[in-house]
Amino acid sequence: MRSAIRTIAAIAIGAASLTAATPAWADGDVTCGAGAKEKWKDERQVRRKAWQRGWEVLDVLVSGDCYEVYARNEQGQSIETFFHPETLDLLVIFRRGKEIFRKEGFTG
Repeated sequence: MRSAIRTIAAIAIGAASLTAATPAWADGDVTCGAGAKEKWKDERQVRRKAWQRGWEVLDVLVSGDCYEVYARNEQGQSIETFFHPETLDLLVIFRRGKEIFRKEGFTG
């Protein structure tokens, strides 16, 4: 009985620590208003743009009509960002599910 309780407790603690280490990403319902994909800049360019900001790029995805970049900022915090695929303008930054930056005038 005690062994089973210890096992359950160990599993619960392990699961909790994994959850705490996983970044909480935002929903990402962002619309960039980009045109045809033929006009989009290459993914390497958006990676470079994020790297130039001092971020460690973890992943770049196409989300709707935006580039969605998962990265760690200079402080090592997990962030989710959205770039316009034609201009590579940084549009929105989320950290732990909360918006922390929005480009002035951007409503997408």
